[in-house]
Amino acid sequence: MLGVVADAVFADPARWHPVAGFGSCAAALERRCYADRRSAGIAYAAVLVGGAVGLGAAAEAATRRRPVRHVIATAVATWAVLGGTSLAGHGTTLAARLDERDLDAARALIPALCGRDPQLLDAAGMARAGTESMAENTSDAAVAPLLWGAVAGIPGLLGYRAINTLDAMVGYRSPRYRRFGWAAARADDVVNLVPSRVTALLSAGLASAVGGSPRAAVVAWRRDARAHPSPNAGPVEAATAGALGVGLGGPTAYTHGVEDRPRLGSGPPPTPTDLRRAARLSQVVATAATLIAWAIAISRERPHP
Repeated sequence: MLGVVADAVFADPARWHPVAGFGSCAAALERRCYADRRSAGIAYAAVLVGGAVGLGAAAEAATRRRPVRHVIATAVATWAVLGGTSLAGHGTTLAARLDERDLDAARALIPALCGRDPQLLDAAGMARAGTESMAENTSDAAVAPLLWGAVAGIPGLLGYRAINTLDAMVGYRSPRYRRFGWAAARADDVVNLVPSRVTALLSAGLASAVGGSPRAAVVAWRRDARAHPSPNAGPVEAATAGALGVGLGGPTAYTHGVEDRPRLGSGPPPTPTDLRRAARLSQVVATAATLIAWAIAISRERPHP
């Protein structure tokens, strides 16, 4: 809970963020060991994820009998891996820039939200990209790390963030990463299997908080999610589309090429107003996930007869 409060107050620092440091280490290791083979990617991911989990296990062991230090270590790890506050802030700011028709400023924000090529996006494309990013990253940046921390402590927090960061770096279906990034992408699929469904369920159940329909969210989730190429992005994006009453999907421009994504939801394309609603829904879902994670953690730590 202290870590969640720290994320709400301080968000992500512009410099010296621990996850950015991990990413720099991962990039340096990639330059040394890259090969267009799955085996090379498996070794790469194993070293980095194993190192993160090992660091978390060492922190748990060093503070286990010192409750105050254990609380501080857990809070710092939680703050380091969460990104929900910054995510919602980026989405709200992007909506404001789009309302102002300042497309250059809006494009400058896109890399903080997703890996799409901002130069290929118009205003409508950026509104859609931001809304889809709000949906997927609510799971990746808030719900999933909270749940993994609740069930596996500091190793779960750091291990999850390591996997998710590697997926964002090398988990693309591009010629360079199709084989090398396979292990990172599949690991990310596994660790997000449950959190993404929890996120979709919360997005549907809390849709009324942003003027949406829980029923429409469930309908879109059940009807459209399986068409998405990602087993985890599909449920959360479809549920969010239904909750907001918008339509997501279509041609999606990345730096490595264009992918044609299936249509999710049955409404019109999202507007900046819908993007703001998506940011608000992300905050509400993250708050609910915090309470769920808190309850799980309390149950896990309570002595059993």
